[in-house]
Amino acid sequence: MTSIELELTTREQVNPDSSGIDRAAQEGNDPARHDANAFEDTPPNGGYGWVCTFCVFFMIVHTWGINSAWGVILAHFLSHSTFPNTTQTEYAFIGGLSIGTALVMGPLVSQSQRVLGVTATLLFGTMVIFASLLGAAYARQISHLFLTQGICFGIGMGFVYLPAMSILPAWFSTRRSLSMGIAGSGSGVGGILYNLVAGYTVERFGWRTTYKILAFASLGANLLSSLLLRAREPSHHRPKRTIDHHDLRRPEVLLTLVWGIATELGYVTIFYSLPDYASSIGLTTQQGSVTGAILNLGLTIGRPLVGYISDKFGRITVPAILTAVCGLTCLAIWIPASSYSALLLFALVGGMVCGTFWGTITPVLAEVVGLGRLSSAFTLICLVLTVPTTVAEPIALSLVRGSSYLNTQVYVCCMFLLGAFGLWVLRSWKCYEVEKKASEEQEGLTSYGPSSFPSFSHWFGPRKLFIPGRV
Repeated sequence: MTSIELELTTREQVNPDSSGIDRAAQEGNDPARHDANAFEDTPPNGGYGWVCTFCVFFMIVHTWGINSAWGVILAHFLSHSTFPNTTQTEYAFIGGLSIGTALVMGPLVSQSQRVLGVTATLLFGTMVIFASLLGAAYARQISHLFLTQGICFGIGMGFVYLPAMSILPAWFSTRRSLSMGIAGSGSGVGGILYNLVAGYTVERFGWRTTYKILAFASLGANLLSSLLLRAREPSHHRPKRTIDHHDLRRPEVLLTLVWGIATELGYVTIFYSLPDYASSIGLTTQQGSVTGAILNLGLTIGRPLVGYISDKFGRITVPAILTAVCGLTCLAIWIPASSYSALLLFALVGGMVCGTFWGTITPVLAEVVGLGRLSSAFTLICLVLTVPTTVAEPIALSLVRGSSYLNTQVYVCCMFLLGAFGLWVLRSWKCYEVEKKASEEQEGLTSYGPSSFPSFSHWFGPRKLFIPGRV
């Protein structure tokens, strides 16, 4: 057994919430942080946490799930020239703008949670989502959709999704990735439901009625979930920063950002472009909406499964491998797909792995920075991801040549492979930290001085990249 495996096994027997690096190492060997962690109570790993899991699940259904219906509405707008003199790029910015606006709300949402409380923050987001979708139903020009579907919906989604995601990890230890996977599958369930609903209602009743249906559905589900969701307060209160810009100096955070930026550029492209790609190979709008629904079926199946496997075999290793698999799936299945059946196969297989980032980001961060810094690190990452999520779809459509998506497909493949490489290097860093700590403990050395990260050559190399162990 390697020193990494021995260290991980020993620590998990003592504390199932640890993956091999103790709190002192995770917090930069700060003695004040180390002392505070001694008072941190153990997560219940269940109980009311499962109620919170399903509350977050329904919130994601009615934020990300509803937002996925934009792909169907976008395909309708593009094929019917709904708003004259509007370019493809202008349409494409709307979907990306909603995600980017949601992520940039991070610092404001964190401040609202502290000042107003979790419930008030969630209720505010719920009402903004409802107002934005209802307002979009009465849009008369493209600028109205930018304001409603783009900016206002994004604000509401940020005030619902971000608090929910930051609350849930504190309820679990050994089942953390599983609970996040179950909650994250809401994106897939919502995508299936609302892609089919949007595909049907857009053709039968028009896009304005579609927006009204989405508005009232989101209001009911998010309102009930907001009232039931509870934050788990630790027994020892510690003041937390909304965001710590010093995290940008840490290699583990920077590598997580490489993973996030690259995969988001690919994920958002698949998420929004698949229905339009279906139209480009001669399929109908209804077939395009079914393709989007199957993509979300893949997300529904994949996220809980990825969470379960990550808890068993490594919360960094498994997402890294599956991110690479997604890139290879684009290369092997999407590029040659020219028929309805082939596209459905890609949608199902690709959907199971393309959403790995959002299904595993908080468990990965908990492993890398610890629960104490999880909220601020997650807020920082969301803030940085604002730009790539906003421009992902415009970049993708700009690469389309006539009816050929080949350039876009190759670009998406490369983005997922780049993200997988960044996460695999993060695994190498984690292995080095575990090995270093095990060596110090064997020699009876304990250092709580200023953090001094190893030089790049010490933890980035063939031996560290391919070292065995569950990380």
